[in-house]
Amino acid sequence: MSEPRLVRSAAELRSAIAGALAAAGAAPAGDRLPSLGLVPTMGALHGGHRALAQAARAENDVVAASIFVNPLQFNDPEDLRRYPRTLDADLRLLGEAGVDLVFAPPEEEVYPDGPPLVRVSSGELGTRYEGASRPGHFDGVLTVVAKLLHWAQPSVPAGFRAYFGQKDAQQLALIRRMAADLNFRAEIVGVPVARAPDGLAESSRNVFLDPAHRLAATVLPRALFSLQDRVSAGLPPGLAAAAALVEAEPLVQLDYFVIVDPRTLEPLPAGGGPLEEPALALIAAGVGPVRLIDNLALVPPAAAGR
Repeated sequence: MSEPRLVRSAAELRSAIAGALAAAGAAPAGDRLPSLGLVPTMGALHGGHRALAQAARAENDVVAASIFVNPLQFNDPEDLRRYPRTLDADLRLLGEAGVDLVFAPPEEEVYPDGPPLVRVSSGELGTRYEGASRPGHFDGVLTVVAKLLHWAQPSVPAGFRAYFGQKDAQQLALIRRMAADLNFRAEIVGVPVARAPDGLAESSRNVFLDPAHRLAATVLPRALFSLQDRVSAGLPPGLAAAAALVEAEPLVQLDYFVIVDPRTLEPLPAGGGPLEEPALALIAAGVGPVRLIDNLALVPPAAAGR
C-alpha cells in the first residue's frame, strides 16, 4: 500500500475528502453514493488502530484518519508531555491498512484561540468510572470529536461512518449519544477490542510497562474472562471473586470493577443470580506508571442467539 496523503488543515481535509469521493464516484457503483469512513486517533498507533482502519477500509470507498494528541483530554500536563508522538510510524501503519488520507493538524488549527471557552458536556454519564478519575476528560473527548465530525460532514452528502474501539466502552457510549443528540450525519461504529497474545488489550500506554508490570497487567483480562466463563455456564458472574483475583496482584491497584447495562452503563445489582440479559464488565487499574482500562461483553446462554 502507498503512504496516505497527509493534510494539516481543516480546509485541506474537506477538499481532500471531496476530491477523493468525487474520484470514487467516477467508478461504477450503481445508484450508491461513494462512502467515507473516518478513524479518529491520537497517534502512537497499534494493532487496535489497525483493526479500526481495516474495518473502515472494508466498508467504505474512501478512508480518512486523524492523528491529534488532544490536550483537553489530559488532566496531568506530564501525561500529555510524555504521550508518544510517532507520526512516521503511524503513517506507515495507516498506509498498510489502506487509509487514503491522514489529517494531522497542529494544536493551533484545532484550537486557534487557545483552550475553548465552550465545550461539549458529557453530562452525568461522563462523571462516572473514567470520568470520576479524570474530571473533564470526556468533555475534552467529545469537543474534539465534534470538531472532527463537523469538518468531515459537509463533504459527504450521504453521511459517513466514524470508527471507535470498543475498548473505550464509556467513550464509545458517550460519542454515540452525542452523535444522536446533536444530529450528526454520522454512524458511530464500534470495533471489537484488539488483544495481544497474552490477552492484554492493545493500548498506546502499554509501551510504558516494563516486563514485570506487563505480566502483572494480564490479571485484568484473566479476571474479565473468568466472569465470561461463569456467565457462559449459566452461573452468577462472581464479580467479588474476580475482583479478589485482581487485588491479590501486588503490582496492580484496582480502581473499579463493575458489571453494567451495555446500553446505559448503569450498574447492575451486585450479588444476584445468573444474568438473564447481556451485560458489560468494566475494569480500570493502575499498573506501575500507567492506568489501564478493559471491558468484556457478558452474554448468558439464553441471550447468545439474539
